[in-house]
Amino acid sequence: MGLRPGPDGRPDCSEVRRHVEQAGCTFHDGDAIVAADIGGGGIHFVYRPDLNTAEDFVAEAGDGLYDAVIAAATVVPADTVFPEGGVRIGAGTGNMQSRSWGGGSGAGGAAPLMNTPGINSRATAQMVMKAILRFLPDLPFDLLHERTVSGRFDTGRDLKDFPTGKLEGRRIAVLGYGNIGREVARLADAFGMRPVIYARERHRRWIEAEGFGYAATPVEASAGADIVSVHLGLGAADPPTGRFANAGLVGEAIFDAVSPGATLVNFDRGELVDAGALDTAMGDGRIRFAAIDADIFSDAATGAVSGPLAPYLPLVERHAGRLLLLPHAVADTDHPSRVAGAKQAVDQILEAIRFRRVGNLKGDLPDGYTAVPGRAIHGIGGVSAGALAGVAEDADVVKQLAYTTGRLHDFWTRLAAAADAEERQALCAAMGDGVMLDVNRQAALMGALGLHGPFTGKPRD
Repeated sequence: MGLRPGPDGRPDCSEVRRHVEQAGCTFHDGDAIVAADIGGGGIHFVYRPDLNTAEDFVAEAGDGLYDAVIAAATVVPADTVFPEGGVRIGAGTGNMQSRSWGGGSGAGGAAPLMNTPGINSRATAQMVMKAILRFLPDLPFDLLHERTVSGRFDTGRDLKDFPTGKLEGRRIAVLGYGNIGREVARLADAFGMRPVIYARERHRRWIEAEGFGYAATPVEASAGADIVSVHLGLGAADPPTGRFANAGLVGEAIFDAVSPGATLVNFDRGELVDAGALDTAMGDGRIRFAAIDADIFSDAATGAVSGPLAPYLPLVERHAGRLLLLPHAVADTDHPSRVAGAKQAVDQILEAIRFRRVGNLKGDLPDGYTAVPGRAIHGIGGVSAGALAGVAEDADVVKQLAYTTGRLHDFWTRLAAAADAEERQALCAAMGDGVMLDVNRQAALMGALGLHGPFTGKPRD
C-alpha cells in the first residue's frame, strides 16, 4: 500500500511502524530489505510498496518466503504462497488471488482471507459526491471565472444564459447497501436528494427506517433516477468461465430506466458496467455524464494497457468532457484511512497467527481456526450488540438519553391524548421549544455514539 510522502520523500509509514512495534513485533522499511536474510525470532513486518507487478510479486513471494500478506489495491497473484493468511485493506477482496486461500473469494483455501470493511467507506462516498458535484448542478465555474476575470461578463445581461438546477429533489439510485452505499445515501440525503436503494429484501426495513426508498431490483431503483451510483461488488465468480455474477449488470435495462440525461458514477469495479452499452447510452443522451474508477495497468516495456478500465478508453474521444476516468484511486488515496486500515490489518493478521482467531473473514474458515466478531469503524455499518451495550459504560450518557427519551415520551403521549386541535396547538406552543431541543440533542448524541443504521445482531422475530 502507498502512503503520503514524509520529509524524506519516501512513504511515511511511521504510524504503522509504531503500531507494529507496540505489538511486540519488528518493522522493516524499504525495498532493500531481503526477507530471507531476516534473522531472529518473533514476527517481522516488511513494508514493500514497490511490489506492484505480478512478475515481481511471484518472484518475491511465490515460494512461501513470507508467511502472510497485507495489501491494499495491489493484485496478489494466484501463484503466491502465504500459509498464514492475508488481509485486504478495504472491503473487496478480488485482488487477493493467492491460491493459499482459494483466490479472491476465499473459497476452499488452507489459509484465512480477511478484509477491513468500512475503513475507506467515508473517503469513497465523499469522492462519489465530488464526482456528482463535478457535473451537477451544471454551472460552468471555469468558463464563468474566465469570462469574469477577462472582463467579458455582465451579470445583468449575461446571467440569463446560464440556467442550472440544484441537487435538492433529485432521485439518486444507490445500487448496494454496504458500508459505502449507505454512506453515499446519507450524503445524498444531506444535499436534499431522494435516495432509493437496491438491496436484498432483508435490508428493506433498515433502509426504510433511515428514511430512504427501497427497490427490489437495480432497474426498479434506477427508474426515473437522475443519478445512479454503483456499490454492488463483483459477486461470486463462475468457476468454468471465471465471469463474475455482477459483471455487466449496469447496462441497457438500467440505461432505459433512468431519467433522460442521467449521471452514472461507478466507483466500485469497472466490470460492473457494460462499457459498450454505456457508449450507446451516452451517444443517445440517456446518460449525459459518467465517472468510472477502476484498475488500469500499463506494461513498462511495451506501454500496452490492460485492466477493467481499458474498455472505457475508446469512449473518451466520443464523449469528451462528459466522461471522467480514474485509475481506481478514490478508495486508496486517503492517508488517514490507509493508516487506520493498516493498523487494523496488522491486528487481524497477528490474531490469526498467534491465536488462530479470524475476524472479518472472507469466504471459508480454514481448519484449525476460530471465527470471531469482526472489527468495525465507529459510525460505519451497523450497530452491534457490543456497541449498544458499551453505551452503559458512561453513566452520564445513559442518564441523558433516558431523560430526553422520557421527556419526548411525555410530550407525544399528551399530544395524542389532547381533546381537539385547539388543545394540541396550545400544547405545542407551550412545549415545542423544549421538545425540539430534546429531539436535536438526542439525534446528535446518538450520532456521536455511532448508534444509527441497522442492528447487526440477531433480528427479532
